[in-house]
Amino acid sequence: MTDAASPAEDPVADLVSLLDLERIETNLFRGQSPDDGVKRVFGGQVIAQALVAAYRTIENRVCHSLHSYFIRPGDPTVPILYEVDRARDGKSFTTRRVVAIQHGEQIFNLAASFQVPETGFVHQSPMPATKMPDELKSEDELRALAKDHIPKEFQKQFSRPRPIELKPVDPRQMISPAKTEPKKQMWLRSRGQIDPNNIALQQCLLAYASDMGILDTATKPHGVNWFTGGVQMASLDHSMWFHEPFDISDWLLYTM
Repeated sequence: MTDAASPAEDPVADLVSLLDLERIETNLFRGQSPDDGVKRVFGGQVIAQALVAAYRTIENRVCHSLHSYFIRPGDPTVPILYEVDRARDGKSFTTRRVVAIQHGEQIFNLAASFQVPETGFVHQSPMPATKMPDELKSEDELRALAKDHIPKEFQKQFSRPRPIELKPVDPRQMISPAKTEPKKQMWLRSRGQIDPNNIALQQCLLAYASDMGILDTATKPHGVNWFTGGVQMASLDHSMWFHEPFDISDWLLYTM
């Protein structure tokens, strides 16, 4: 047995294992949540697991967009059932609807569209001006500096190893944050190597990571965050578009 700081832990392998859903029936899957002391299920986990469930009913197509809604808080102490509706299997496009269920009620639903890989019109927006990853402190380093000032109820979650490495470009003060514009840039990558040819896993890991930092960005104009108290925050909906293959093992810039 190892403690939370042990280098023997592999948070990326743990996440990949978390996304390996158990098939119960042809279109029904079961997912688990990590035992990390958090009272609610992380939204990125549910998005990623739902996308995995959809992928389990598809061959030779890749997701190009997804749209989802969070309906109820997830309970991390019980499994999540993912029921896949095979809405359409067309010549080039496939549509799936996934409903996540706990305690007999929907907690989340997702609609995703998949496409046969093919070429089309290509354009690219200019890279925004920003600092590069090697110029920045990691979120782990920033958290270590603030750890002694974090409320006790957040300590376990705050210090646990995370599968995604983050480097915020303009770090926000964690304690008593100032009011600023609702904008954020951060670099992210997985803490371990992921097969770049496994597009489905790459997308599911990015779906997991994409729910990081959004609520913190939205509350910037109000000068509050998770640690200020008296504030309840939760994701309501989430959408993603995948334009090209990518490698989450390499640094990706996330602009909000």
